[in-house]
Amino acid sequence: MSTTASSPRSEGTARRPKAPDTRGPVRKLLTSFGFQIIAALVLGVAVGLLGRQLGATHDNHTVLSDTLDKIGGSYVTLLRAAVVPLIFTAIVASISNLRRVQNAARLAGQTILWFAITAFIAVSIGIVLGITIQPGAHAGTDLVKGTVPTQGTWWNFLLGLIPQNFLGLAVSTNPGEAEGTFVSSVNFNILQVIVVAAVVGIAALKAGRKAEPFLVFTESLLKVIQRVLWWIIRIAPIGTFGLIGSAVINYGWDKLTSLAWFAGAIYLGLALVLFVVYPILVKTHGLSIKQYFTGVWPAVQLGFVSRSSIGTLPLTERVTERNLGVPRGYASFAVPLGATTKMDGCAAIYPAIAAIFVAQFFGIQLNLMQYILIVIVSVVGSAATAGTTGAIVMLTLTLSTLGLPLEGVGLLLAIDPILDMGRTAVNVAGQALVPTIVAKREGILDLDLYNAPRNGLPFAEDIEDEDARAADDAAGATDDAATSTGSADAEAVATR
Repeated sequence: MSTTASSPRSEGTARRPKAPDTRGPVRKLLTSFGFQIIAALVLGVAVGLLGRQLGATHDNHTVLSDTLDKIGGSYVTLLRAAVVPLIFTAIVASISNLRRVQNAARLAGQTILWFAITAFIAVSIGIVLGITIQPGAHAGTDLVKGTVPTQGTWWNFLLGLIPQNFLGLAVSTNPGEAEGTFVSSVNFNILQVIVVAAVVGIAALKAGRKAEPFLVFTESLLKVIQRVLWWIIRIAPIGTFGLIGSAVINYGWDKLTSLAWFAGAIYLGLALVLFVVYPILVKTHGLSIKQYFTGVWPAVQLGFVSRSSIGTLPLTERVTERNLGVPRGYASFAVPLGATTKMDGCAAIYPAIAAIFVAQFFGIQLNLMQYILIVIVSVVGSAATAGTTGAIVMLTLTLSTLGLPLEGVGLLLAIDPILDMGRTAVNVAGQALVPTIVAKREGILDLDLYNAPRNGLPFAEDIEDEDARAADDAAGATDDAATSTGSADAEAVATR
């Protein structure tokens, strides 16, 4: 694929021609990542419904429900295990990569501006839907209140930016199930990890040449972590089967009855952003809507089943770079930043509709200033969703800012995992969209790559490219050695 003036290619992304795909249509379908995810979704729902028919519920465990729970839980554990090293290395590397990009400050500013613009559009849609549909007025009176794990306030958010230690590590001890026993758990404050990584990355840039070995090591470590995550991503269909099956058993469709209007409003808002707002932004920038969706869809699928923007980060970055044509130097900055602060689903649509739901449920009339506060909190406070509790923190932050009862959060926890799937899918789609738009506006988007046919997984192509590059380098070294040897022999003959 040639590189033109209108579609520049960042260094290191050029690919040599691939051999023709000789797989038959059936084998090509079965080995398709998208098909495997969809098949796992369908199979997981079927097995989950079967489990409920056999008597499995959230309170009544069976062998089938425990098996599905272990499969899904183990996959989420694998993703979480890689989160901290991934975030640290990705952010340090992304900041250091800005030194290779022209107009880095302008690109960073444009990225943050478009994060805010899309968040404003999303929260506006959420407010309109909340006022129009009135989910709180249609809620049942038999809602079960859950326990709110974390309360978000502006003070907690600001204090959470101050790292307690280098790793943002916290150890908590709670009473165990047996009397006189205690259980300790280790947690990472993701927001603090982000702050530490950003400070280290900026300091490395300021240190100049002396920091080059550290930056090279960090980029190499990031490649290793991404390779491990590629292996984890490849078993996503297995994790999907367990997660969806367990969700159907634990939450079922009956818990949606009392909150059906609320869930419907959330998913309608998510659908409007994903399938109306994003395509309009793509089209107004002169890009193909079909190519955008086919390019970003692998990451959207993984985000939907994993419910983790950070866990999906490696795949999101690769589809942004490999499928959508965003230069590697810029993508490696914008996508990690988006994975921690760009949350149109969790930080815009959800808190807007949920806050209006709580107000309506408790019979509180919101005024114009409170609606404006919802917009401000959603646009400015998105970084609060970087915590492990995600949208719950953002919702409690919104409610506390508006002066609404925090007890309303507990009413919505029963179906939060079901809503979180759609929220994360929209988050991921937006995290790939903004860098694409900014790259197009700045004239650095590879249009050839954006419009190219989609083949396989971006991660697989990346690994193949690295292996091919290594082979080319080895072949080049062999040719150079042979040339040098031939020249030496010729000189020796001439001397004689």
